[in-house]
Amino acid sequence: MTSLTLVRRIAARPSIVFDALTTPEGIICWMGPDEGPVLLAETDVRVGGRFRIRFRTLDGLEHESGGEYVDVEPPARLAMTWRWQNNEDPGESLVEIELRSVADGTELTFTHSRLHDEETRRTHEEGWNGALNKLRNYLSRKT
Repeated sequence: MTSLTLVRRIAARPSIVFDALTTPEGIICWMGPDEGPVLLAETDVRVGGRFRIRFRTLDGLEHESGGEYVDVEPPARLAMTWRWQNNEDPGESLVEIELRSVADGTELTFTHSRLHDEETRRTHEEGWNGALNKLRNYLSRKT
């Protein structure tokens, strides 16, 4: 098992970032590694609640993931299990997001752990970098 951690500075308050991470309206604006569309975003943001997200990448492939929220502390922390529906990564992993208020907005620390192997970590790092860059760009246009 392996993990990755990514950090972004976002020019928006933590509450705005938290909403973008947890509402279907926010998720459709940033999820996915490239400019392909989000086809489905369902959330029940409470401990024990579930989520489901499906997106299409520019190469035409569709990817769907889902899981359960295990920690919800608006606007500072969100943690959820993560499982791909088409066995892109065998087993269940864990996504944890910490939001900290800083002078110019929010520092987001994103950790994806319990990844199957180094290759899985590498592909998730590429995908999450793309998605988090889209999140930062989306929120910079909103403020």
